[in-house]
Amino acid sequence: MKIATYNINGINKRLPNLMEWLADAAPDVVCLQELKATDRQFPASALADAGYGAVWRGESSWNGVAILARGSEPVLTQSELPGDADDKQARYIEAAVNGALVACLYAPNGNPQPGPKFSYKLAWMERFLAHAQGLWDTGLPVALVGDYNIVPEPRDIYQTTSYRDNALVQPESRALFGQLLAQGWTDAIRKQHPNETVYTFWDYMRNRWPRDAGLRIDHLLLSKSLARKLVAAGVDREVRGRDGASDHAPAWIELRT
Repeated sequence: MKIATYNINGINKRLPNLMEWLADAAPDVVCLQELKATDRQFPASALADAGYGAVWRGESSWNGVAILARGSEPVLTQSELPGDADDKQARYIEAAVNGALVACLYAPNGNPQPGPKFSYKLAWMERFLAHAQGLWDTGLPVALVGDYNIVPEPRDIYQTTSYRDNALVQPESRALFGQLLAQGWTDAIRKQHPNETVYTFWDYMRNRWPRDAGLRIDHLLLSKSLARKLVAAGVDREVRGRDGASDHAPAWIELRT
């Protein structure tokens, strides 16, 4: 089973890019972030024509998450992150797909920091930690997939000082990611590429894609039962270089069935 995460950065604007990649890569499960579309604007019919069932939670102009399944319909289990009834941002969705529970997240960016956006980022991640622990404790096969907006380690970002004050690299952000791993989750890309530089995001600014000035912020974390089935992981880098591309590339894993 191939599971992928792809921050599409506007699903309707980049629908041709998404369709081309789906046809090429044929992932079984896809977690999408930054739909930038309302529920009614989500292109469910076009995706169905491409062979994918979907569940989604949209938001006008911002955020938005979806889970796609090739040849089947995901069974929705959560459409928001528990812990704050006042948080209306569309950043989390969860579904049962092909015998696994898949969580799709679009964590807050947190910039500028310090400030209220960074405080929200940390509070959101604390809620996610609590929910992730609950999922871990079930013993079910679970994948926590998406744009975490955290660069886990210095080797996960190109050599630069320009991100020194960025929320993505702050000690508090990295500590929260570390707490997730301490629960027992396996960082699939790092597991498969322990010594390699791997990026999933290249900003549009300052010629960063041609310079390969990237960051690794899209992650696939696996429960113990899924981690045992992990056989491959990677990033479809070439997708970032196509016309009209998102500033993220799809990251993926393959699991033995």
